[in-house]
Amino acid sequence: MELDNSRRSSAVGSVVRVASGNFLEMYDFTIFGYYAASIGQTFFPGGGSPDKDFIQLISVLMTFGAGFLMRPLGALFLGAYIDRRGRRAGLILTLALMSVGTLGIAIVPGYASIGLAAPLLILFSRLIQGFSAGAELGGVSVYLSEIATPGNKGFYVSWQSGSQQVAVIFAALLGIVLNQLLPAQSMQAWGWRVPLLIGCAIIPLVFILRRSLEETAVFRARRHHLSIAQIFKSMTDNWRIVVLGMMMVLMTTVTFYLIAVYTPTFGKKVLHLSDTEALVGTLCVGFSNLFWLPVSGAISDRIGRRPLLLGGTIAAILTAYPVLSWLINSPSVGHLVIAELWLSLIYGFYNGALVVYLTEIMPEDVRTSGFSMAYSLATIVGGMTPAICTALIHETGNGAMPGAWMSFAAVVALAAIVMAGRVSARPGAAAPRPAMAQMRATTSDPAQL
Repeated sequence: MELDNSRRSSAVGSVVRVASGNFLEMYDFTIFGYYAASIGQTFFPGGGSPDKDFIQLISVLMTFGAGFLMRPLGALFLGAYIDRRGRRAGLILTLALMSVGTLGIAIVPGYASIGLAAPLLILFSRLIQGFSAGAELGGVSVYLSEIATPGNKGFYVSWQSGSQQVAVIFAALLGIVLNQLLPAQSMQAWGWRVPLLIGCAIIPLVFILRRSLEETAVFRARRHHLSIAQIFKSMTDNWRIVVLGMMMVLMTTVTFYLIAVYTPTFGKKVLHLSDTEALVGTLCVGFSNLFWLPVSGAISDRIGRRPLLLGGTIAAILTAYPVLSWLINSPSVGHLVIAELWLSLIYGFYNGALVVYLTEIMPEDVRTSGFSMAYSLATIVGGMTPAICTALIHETGNGAMPGAWMSFAAVVALAAIVMAGRVSARPGAAAPRPAMAQMRATTSDPAQL
């Protein structure tokens, strides 16, 4: 019994240490999304156009989205580094790069002080963050899958996304407190920097946690590690799996950035709620996601990944637009919470099964780089969700258009899930297998479960 408790404590510690960097990454991304309007007014002048507010908002949201353009490069080079040099070394490197980008956004003076250099430096910082994030999610997910106990891989890997929800909750709570302590004018002028500076203060602690990580037994047991060139070639050979993974991830990124990052802006600009009311909606989403993600991961360990993936996409196709139409027609903080909790339920069940599914269908030698590439390609589009939703609403005058965008992403994901059941990886790759068969495997090697 004492031995089991010791192992359980060690596993929990490993999950916390590896997920801490993922928390920091999503915390920074979330803060950027929460205070997009204030950041836009600080760094983007907008000129004398009658659409000045829209120009500033869309400019900062495009800058937010630009970071996702760097993710495929991060997935390619940092992912290959992790597959070649090890999970621990790679996760420390991604954290270092992420810290540079976070510090840059927190301390860069505004447009009024340094002119055009201000938005350019913000863009540069976002590109560094995007490059780092290109391999962070894949590195964390693969690490968790390789330390998982037999039959519990889905539950373990779900904490990759679970740590992101902790970041959403923390950021929302902090935003609510700041809105109560500081007047709106102060929040607009400098208060939005406070959460970013708090993120910078957390960086040393995360470094300490990451440096204490042990390399996974699965990686240490591998007798041969592919060269960088061989990793690139293997990814090319298995491009079908990567593309299908990208299509499946599109729904999860669109949904997450819609309900967790875009909600404060949507609540203020479209529903005309107060800053605090909009953040309450986001806070509820964070708690809901944090509950449903591990539940979904555990259920997928019992019944398989595909039933949850299929159910999530179908639910999104049928309900996303009607739910947001109902919200637009009768806007209130209570209705916002109800709508967001429903979309959160869909996201939690879908993503809780998706992330572990991606680690299972990727070839072992390129597990991190393949996963990261699929995720990164999807986030080029999915990460632009705040900007896309803002543009769709501006052009159509229909505040429910974000629901149509989510439904479109679900259609793409559904097609990929169906095709993934028919497409196998090329020689040397790990072809998709039913989760129940993996769960029943008798091997003690988590990579084979």
